[in-house]
Amino acid sequence: MTAPVSTDAVPTTGQLRQALPLVSVRNLEVAYTGEPVLAGVDLDVRPGEMVALLGASGSGKSTLMRSLTGFAPITAGTARVAGYDVTNLRRGDLRKLRSDVGQVFQQFNLIPRLSVLTNVLTGALHEAGPINLTGGFGSRHRRQAMEYLDRVGIAHKAKDPARSLSGGQQQRVAIARALMQQPRVIFADEPVASLDPKLAGSVLELLREIAREDGIPVLVSLHVLPLALRHCDRIVGLRHGRVLVSAPAAQLDAQQLSVLYDEEGQPGDHH
Repeated sequence: MTAPVSTDAVPTTGQLRQALPLVSVRNLEVAYTGEPVLAGVDLDVRPGEMVALLGASGSGKSTLMRSLTGFAPITAGTARVAGYDVTNLRRGDLRKLRSDVGQVFQQFNLIPRLSVLTNVLTGALHEAGPINLTGGFGSRHRRQAMEYLDRVGIAHKAKDPARSLSGGQQQRVAIARALMQQPRVIFADEPVASLDPKLAGSVLELLREIAREDGIPVLVSLHVLPLALRHCDRIVGLRHGRVLVSAPAAQLDAQQLSVLYDEEGQPGDHH
């Protein structure tokens, strides 16, 4: 087995070194029908940093993210996210955890017929409670939603139906919706897989800016090495459910990350 590459979790700034992680995973195992999908995984994500999960298809990236919000069964080890012990959560606390985690997905998961503004407002549903989507949000929420749309650069599209936007614009709406949750951490699962490289870079730069300016850590799974090296503070690489790489992005290159992939599974420089 290839030896792990690790310069263990040396953050890019003194502030990151001192900050307690908002995601802390130790010796995590996830198994279905006895077969481990993840084994012995350690991971820390601290306020202010963006951490990339890298690995070939089937390496366990999505399963790891799902386990951290209770959607995949943790069979051994420990996981703490935003102050919650994920391995011992009751259903009510699981809902609270999920409301504290902003999620950004590959397919955007917007409601196509609703306006951009209303899609962003849905991020406040956990706070506002049962509500009429077409007119039940108060002025405070609407003002806040517009501020987030302005931040992601598409406030001028607020009244347009979500389906009329380009892929890159829809992903920005999804990020604004995640911010509307007032999350303590953001998980982004292949958020740029359906975007061209230029748009992908701009979306990742936006996520990194949010991490740094708001102190909201971002855990992002990616499959394009140059994007991970360019936009992320640290890289955690998985292969067959185990961590083989854990180091600051500045100390890694594509050659060191090649241990994560079979020859036929090597990622390219573009989608």
